[in-house]
Amino acid sequence: MVRVATLFTGGKDSTYATIWALREGYEVVCLITLIPSNPFSYMFHSINLRWTELQAKALGIKQLIFYTKGVKEEEVIDLREALREVKEVYGVEAIVSGAIASRYQKSRIERVCRENGLKCLTPLWGLNQVGLLKRYLEEGMEVIFTGVFALGLDESWLGAKLDEVKVKRLEDLWRKYGLNPSGEGGEYETFVLKAPYFKYWIKVVDGEREWMGDWGIYVIKKAILVKEGG
Repeated sequence: MVRVATLFTGGKDSTYATIWALREGYEVVCLITLIPSNPFSYMFHSINLRWTELQAKALGIKQLIFYTKGVKEEEVIDLREALREVKEVYGVEAIVSGAIASRYQKSRIERVCRENGLKCLTPLWGLNQVGLLKRYLEEGMEVIFTGVFALGLDESWLGAKLDEVKVKRLEDLWRKYGLNPSGEGGEYETFVLKAPYFKYWIKVVDGEREWMGDWGIYVIKKAILVKEGG
């Protein structure tokens, strides 16, 4: 069984990439989360990362947290060092990434994997983005929007759940403005509350919208793990 680690942000794509690895029979040794001090990091999510701890518990997989200033290109060096440590300590052979369309991210992840003698697995790469969003819903994933940064995405999206109406709206915005439906161009960020392989669900007890006129974030202030349906 191949030992892998997943680059994990708590968003829909890294979560689904982890699910893929489990289904394919890989031994997912750990989840790797890099926390940038720069909220506008080119490589890493920055919103609500503290709550990824609950997702790791729901999956029953160890989480390793690393920190980076989030400075462009320098943060890639931080990623390289994190992967080097994970390989040495946990004996992982490959890194799983939820990259779908961002060549900027994919090329850099592949490079640092290569530098560390690790395989890079990107199971979502090049898939139809609208189709992928529909697949998430079909598989029972519960996803909320935690940040919106693009034309056509207003304050009402913050904290709202991904559903068929939202998928259709994202598809329309893609056709009208060229918005990346999966949000991989930085158009939006998400957080997963429920997914296959989650032993518990995550319930947001308290959250707050912060709207800056044409973009905003949804800050989770309190969340708990609950039994299925709780």
